[in-house]
Amino acid sequence: MDGTQILILGLGLEAPWVLKDQHLNTAVSPHRVDLYVETERGSLYPCPACGKACPAHDFAEKTWRHLNFFQHHCYLHAHVPRTKCPEHGVKRIEVPWARQGSDFTLLFEKAAMSLVKKMPGLAVSRQLEISDKQWDGVLPTLPQRRCTTLSGERPLAEESVPCPFHA
Repeated sequence: MDGTQILILGLGLEAPWVLKDQHLNTAVSPHRVDLYVETERGSLYPCPACGKACPAHDFAEKTWRHLNFFQHHCYLHAHVPRTKCPEHGVKRIEVPWARQGSDFTLLFEKAAMSLVKKMPGLAVSRQLEISDKQWDGVLPTLPQRRCTTLSGERPLAEESVPCPFHA
């Protein structure tokens, strides 16, 4: 098994998603790994409203912070399609590795959840090396009693609201 196959397995990529490229940048601090994911040309995508297989209408470049690769910050980049459904029109698909509108992968958010159970938000943001603004992007996925920003407590939705990581 080569390095690309290990990354594909670690990311859990499945068709139509493929790992197109990876790059380690040691010229920045902290070092960063950029992983570039694409779809196979001509792929059909499920309409977010009905699930019907539809062609792509267009694509938008999106980037998500992923779990660190060893000590290096890791970012996942993808061209995310909008489908053109005959019934529901043009809609952006959901990617399997992130919540709609999030700048973090599900695995990154899950790691933040496990840390916030044991330590305050400030310590979690320092451990994950994210800013207060970035931390605010993770907050909606965390249980209310544990969510804090760098500036203090922050109320969230009721804890009974389902979280995408509670199965």
